[in-house]
Amino acid sequence: MKKQYTEDGALFAAIDIGSNSFHMVIAKYYQGELRPIARIGDKVQLAAGMSAGMLTEDAIARGLACLQRLQQRLEAWPQLTLRVVATNAVRAAKNARDFIAPAEAILGCSIETIAGREEARLMYLGVAHSLADDAEQRLVIDIGGGSTEVVLGQRFQSLLTESLHMGCVSYLQYFPEGKITREGFQEAYNAAYRELLKVRGQYLGRWQKCIGASGTLLAIEQVLIQYDFSKSGIDHENLVPLLEMLLTYEHLDEVSFQGLKEDRRQVFASGLAITMALFDALNIQRMSLSDGALREGVLYDQLGRGEHADVREHSVQALERRYDVDTSRAKAVEEFALNMFDKVAAGWALQAHPDRRLLVWAARLHEIGLAVSHSHFHKHGEYLIRHADLAGFSRGEQQGLALLVRAHRRKFPAAIYAKLDWPADSKRRLRCVAVILRLTVLLKHLDPVEVLPQFGVEPVGDDGLRLTFPDGWLASKPLTAAELAQESDSLAAIGFGLRVLS
Repeated sequence: MKKQYTEDGALFAAIDIGSNSFHMVIAKYYQGELRPIARIGDKVQLAAGMSAGMLTEDAIARGLACLQRLQQRLEAWPQLTLRVVATNAVRAAKNARDFIAPAEAILGCSIETIAGREEARLMYLGVAHSLADDAEQRLVIDIGGGSTEVVLGQRFQSLLTESLHMGCVSYLQYFPEGKITREGFQEAYNAAYRELLKVRGQYLGRWQKCIGASGTLLAIEQVLIQYDFSKSGIDHENLVPLLEMLLTYEHLDEVSFQGLKEDRRQVFASGLAITMALFDALNIQRMSLSDGALREGVLYDQLGRGEHADVREHSVQALERRYDVDTSRAKAVEEFALNMFDKVAAGWALQAHPDRRLLVWAARLHEIGLAVSHSHFHKHGEYLIRHADLAGFSRGEQQGLALLVRAHRRKFPAAIYAKLDWPADSKRRLRCVAVILRLTVLLKHLDPVEVLPQFGVEPVGDDGLRLTFPDGWLASKPLTAAELAQESDSLAAIGFGLRVLS
């Protein structure tokens, strides 16, 4: 029997910072299940507040005001575990940090900006937990404000994930000044259909059930039910009559279907255009709807990490297999690095999560670039990690992992480090972890030749380290002494002091 690590009664919360709406769910863990006890949503439309790739001050203000309201609700459950993810609008914004920094201050936790395919994976996980556990392959779709996620999956496993650049807020561009016209609707439909042509061949004929999730598709279902087009779900044959009803309105603000919530009026037309393109391009005849969505997926993913079923670990293992990593050698580096980490963690205020975890993964993956070329393999490794689809990793975690692999040898990548959009203390800790990995690789590679003795490791402030070897040992090992002297010079170039005593 699988050991249970989470206690009954434990509280979990997830916040989804979406392009159209922000959503929060709070759930209680009981006998292996998460039971929602509160759901809160608010229309913010971050994606509508984008100008030249930047979030406007008004959009940021709306988002922060919403988070302040959510935080007030969270105060009623002080013992819960919170995870917050941000999607398309935040990951696309050039000034995302202007929103994320004050948002993190309000919530008192970090915000993970997740990639499109990670969003799709988490969305599928949330939907899968709301369905019967059957063996049929499913096509699961979520139309968001800035992107649409399309996933092929079976049971709780996503098999194929795509995040497409079309959303009910971003497609408002086809309805200028809010005017509804047949021509504008057709343009929106055509744009969505063209986007789907890129992926339709991968999905056609591979699923038995189609499931829709989240606000846009649920809104369409409710309108169809209200007008007796459906008892539940969405049927292809009913979308054209619904379109004709929509075209009787001249402006988005006038849309007032029975069953349609006020905050869905403006995006109903764009959402319907994307929906019709999905049905046509992917040959969908019927779609059922699920109450599960991204935020529920975040909860279950969070629970999985606590139960030692971290999907990030599987992603790292997949990279090790794909690039034929020498796992015994990588394991030796990992153990050496963790030994050093534990000695300096308190002095540098390093954290088990994420610092120790990133170090473990970087140690195991630091040589994957050898699969491309021995020359500059640290650069090849960084590229592979930075551009891979790594399930479970936030964009920030993936950037940090890529930097550690790049930084483990030769010149420290100061320019890449400077561009890293992380809070100052997180960047400081990442640099410390990079130093640990650099020294680990340097000493571990010398170990078989020089037979390293026990040596002292002592942090000196936030930007220094003292290594102490037994008296006279370095003098008798000129190769090791030269390597450490060169490393001291390399770290001095980035303002880090390495002092070696013997």
